[in-house]
Amino acid sequence: MARAFLFVLDSFGIGGAPDAEQFGDTGSNTLGHIAAACLNGEADVESARNGSLKVPNMESLGLGLAAREACGELPAGFSHNPELKGFWANAAEVSKGKDTPSGHWEIAGVPVNFDWGYFPTQIPCFPRELTDALISQCKLAGIIGNRHASGTQIIAELGEEHIATGNLIAYTSADSVLQLAAHEEYFGLDRLLEICQIAYKLVEPYNIGRVIARPFVGENADNFERTGNRRDYSIPPPEPTLLDRLNDAGRQVIAVGKIADIYAHCGPTDVRKANGNEALFEATLKAMDDASHGDLVFTNFVDFDMLYGHRRDIPGYAAALELFDLRLPQIIDKLQPGDLMILTADHGCDPSWPGNEHTREQVPVLVFGPDLAPGSAGSLHTFADIGATIARHLGIDAGPNGRSFL
Repeated sequence: MARAFLFVLDSFGIGGAPDAEQFGDTGSNTLGHIAAACLNGEADVESARNGSLKVPNMESLGLGLAAREACGELPAGFSHNPELKGFWANAAEVSKGKDTPSGHWEIAGVPVNFDWGYFPTQIPCFPRELTDALISQCKLAGIIGNRHASGTQIIAELGEEHIATGNLIAYTSADSVLQLAAHEEYFGLDRLLEICQIAYKLVEPYNIGRVIARPFVGENADNFERTGNRRDYSIPPPEPTLLDRLNDAGRQVIAVGKIADIYAHCGPTDVRKANGNEALFEATLKAMDDASHGDLVFTNFVDFDMLYGHRRDIPGYAAALELFDLRLPQIIDKLQPGDLMILTADHGCDPSWPGNEHTREQVPVLVFGPDLAPGSAGSLHTFADIGATIARHLGIDAGPNGRSFL
């Protein structure tokens, strides 16, 4: 049986991007700085770690070696000679952005070779004609925010005003995105989603990649909480991806989490939503049971980025990595002869870095299969090699970008 399982640990960079300087990210290293913080016993890291980041299963797949190849340094506490059970590589991104769609599209064989549109860092950040059109077409009382912001912080700051006035919270980030936040009950989830669909059309002239609905619940700043009803409205990839080619070949593409939204629902044949890494893990295990010969299961584990990277939460990120690693054998145990599993990431989000944006880093490519001998492909010069490798494994055309490393 030949099946493929592609799992993106959202934002799990390993440093060393050749073009990091262009993004102001020279020296960023998500894994390296988390591992160093754990080993150094810094005050903001849980003392119960006993001195190291404990991810033995990913280390046996070559995580530490991939990081050393990427940035020249082994992560603190990692072995120079692990008992290798997997096939590893480190990959650099060629796409022009360090955002989620750019990384995912390139993984699936479509690097982003155009410039996204971005909103400036000034306040207000949105063009007046855009906000006027949004207010008019959506019959809004008004818009608040209108700046670059962290999603959780701006909801805490403006959520009570939003409830009292009915004004919609609108903000952006260093990514090509318009984010709209509203209370599920006081404003209405359906209304928010309808507004985001209108906004998606309004931002088209600005070449903005995504409009994201950010619903939340709670009664005040102390207990506001974003819900799992997030929805991304993304522009479609400019050419067919690995997902499209599998679909055209009559294969199942089981998309778990936000994968379908990232690809504008182009390619997936089965969409399975879940909220949080634990629920995503359970949905992934079920999807593996349902996958047949020639199928792909594709999951994005979003918490690493959303809950810990952007919030600059080193101990939280470390604990999430350890929990994922602890459960990883459950995935490996489901692999059958002929199967292929790849763990990777779409960009970095170093929780030790200034600000709250993504960081331009290389990513790990950790490969395991019951029939695959341990080894290394070294440095990959594009994420597209991942999609090309899966295409070859599943016996379909790899497309014009990337090459198989197996």
